[in-house]
Amino acid sequence: MRNRQILRRSECSSVSHFHSTTGPGAWRDPAALMEYKARAREHARPSPPLSGSLSTSRRHEDDCSVIRCICAPRPAPRLLPHIDGSVLPSLGGFGKHQKQLVVLTWIPALFIGFSQFSDYFLLAQPNGTCVQPLANESDWTAASPPVSVTSIAPSLMPTGNGTGHEYGDGVGMLCACKEWRLELQTGLSQNVVTKWNLVCDSAWKVHIAKFSLLVGSIFGYLVMGVMADWFGRHPVLILSVLFMLVFGLSVAFSVNVTMFSTLRFFEGFCLAGLALSLYVLRIELCLPGWRFSMTMVASFLMVGGQLLMPGVAALCRHWPNRDDWQVLQIVIISPFVLMLPYVWIFPESLRWLLATQHYRRSKAMMLRIARKNQVDMTTEPSGVLTELEQELHKKPQRSCIVKMMSTRNLWKNIVVLCVNSLTGYGIHHCFARSMMDPEAQPTALCHADYYTMAGIAVATCLALCPAVGLMGRRGGLLTFMIITALASLLQLGLLNLIGKYSLLLRDTLNRKFSVAFSIIGMFSSHAVSTLSIFFCAEITPTVIRGGGLGLVLASAGFGMLTAPIMELHNQKGYFLHHVIFACCTLLCIICLLLLPEPRGQPLPESLADGETFTRQTLLHPGEQHLLLAKSDRDYSHNMSVFSGVGDFLEPPSARGYKQTQVERQSTAE
Repeated sequence: MRNRQILRRSECSSVSHFHSTTGPGAWRDPAALMEYKARAREHARPSPPLSGSLSTSRRHEDDCSVIRCICAPRPAPRLLPHIDGSVLPSLGGFGKHQKQLVVLTWIPALFIGFSQFSDYFLLAQPNGTCVQPLANESDWTAASPPVSVTSIAPSLMPTGNGTGHEYGDGVGMLCACKEWRLELQTGLSQNVVTKWNLVCDSAWKVHIAKFSLLVGSIFGYLVMGVMADWFGRHPVLILSVLFMLVFGLSVAFSVNVTMFSTLRFFEGFCLAGLALSLYVLRIELCLPGWRFSMTMVASFLMVGGQLLMPGVAALCRHWPNRDDWQVLQIVIISPFVLMLPYVWIFPESLRWLLATQHYRRSKAMMLRIARKNQVDMTTEPSGVLTELEQELHKKPQRSCIVKMMSTRNLWKNIVVLCVNSLTGYGIHHCFARSMMDPEAQPTALCHADYYTMAGIAVATCLALCPAVGLMGRRGGLLTFMIITALASLLQLGLLNLIGKYSLLLRDTLNRKFSVAFSIIGMFSSHAVSTLSIFFCAEITPTVIRGGGLGLVLASAGFGMLTAPIMELHNQKGYFLHHVIFACCTLLCIICLLLLPEPRGQPLPESLADGETFTRQTLLHPGEQHLLLAKSDRDYSHNMSVFSGVGDFLEPPSARGYKQTQVERQSTAE
């Protein structure tokens, strides 16, 4: 009887210990469970019987209490926090409903591509011909024929202090003109620059207009990201669409460049909110195996908008009773009207509703999804709806991106990705400028640069798919960052070395190598930027995903902002600018080793889930999903289980010593 009781007790403790250490999923492996029981039986050897009825009864009561403690049924694990593992599979997985919504997030990507690359046409620098020179200049007379300027806008800019009255030898004389005839080579016959004659003294206003869209986008990413976490993804999406139509169409009716720049700021603000909310919704609709592919389809459509933009501009040329640039602005904003029905068609993110404990809205949403996916929830065996019914009394709990600072690992990961996106977009402009041929004709230069950048973007999207599939998120990001650093360092160092030791081949080799390294650098830096944004969307918890993604996208906007800043200073300090970003690439390579690998992992829902992602160890090939933060309740429960198991797995000598002490105490009593 004693032996049978010990064996039963050892089996029960082994089962409880097995469950606490391996998790509930290991019960499905009977072989592992039986092996664990057999190991416990070997350690649970019977001990000699104790003398005395009192000690025997007391020992029997202790044994029964320990057995009840160990063999007590553990509470069932919660299902609602595990959306990718429990909730979505019970609703049909990535079914018809989710696929339709993902397609609805793809359609606006084409229109967003139009708006993001509209500056290349609305603010393109024209070729200038002086029709009426200044009368007080000896070299420029009113009777002289029109003088054609053979280069693009930099030759039309003032020299000296920027007032336009200090003319240098050659370039400054080009601005000594009363009346210009400006001609565009980008598909339009008139744009903002030619409308208000923004050359020479007024050339700086063009760069302010370029600043306005980017600065508006930066503020939009930061503000709309926080709003998406606090109020939901759906309200931010609808508000962004409505105000995008209002401010975007108002830009077409600007009466001066000041009004144009101001309205473009708000257009960029709304465009950022639209892009961010669609990106987050697309990520949260997909299961782990579909996230990257669905995101890359949207990237292809956005690049498609970049490729189609010259054709759209050509169709708006010579429009009757309206300036070309106004027609182009109306054409690229009007398609957003198709998103107005999203108020009723597009629902709120179920993942955000569950993560913020909006359980009443979640119940209606889950029934709707199950009905569209043709899943019968009345016979649903997982018990998700049953658990949801028990949680309906809880109040919603929202979070803000500021809570990220209280975490241990999450804020470091987001900062690393912010630096990556900033470096990727910042050094992209350095490579783009190095690729330009200063001896090319203005028309060829404009079209060649634009289509080259679009082609590189297409090639980047095509290369990202197999690279991420083979190497994962972190491996692909690290690879492209190393390529970017090598291209930058070789362009900065190797070309100077060639010019030092080979004066005869300096001009030809420098140009060829510069173009080759620039194309490689633009390709890899674009991949780094795209992958950093996607990486952040995967490792940031749902409760602050909007704010975290907004930080990374705002950092990317700061990187893009370096291009008009360099143009405003007439490319002064360009070499130092390139050197700084080249050093940042080396820093990013080191920091990337601290990031986790989220491929195949469920999206984190709470801040505690975000802390579970840690970097890969060097000794093990697979990523480890470590839980760094556990509740005190789980910790105390595990400790009680371990203490009970330790009593039966201790050596016989220790058990005999304890039994002797119990006998002596009973005898003394």
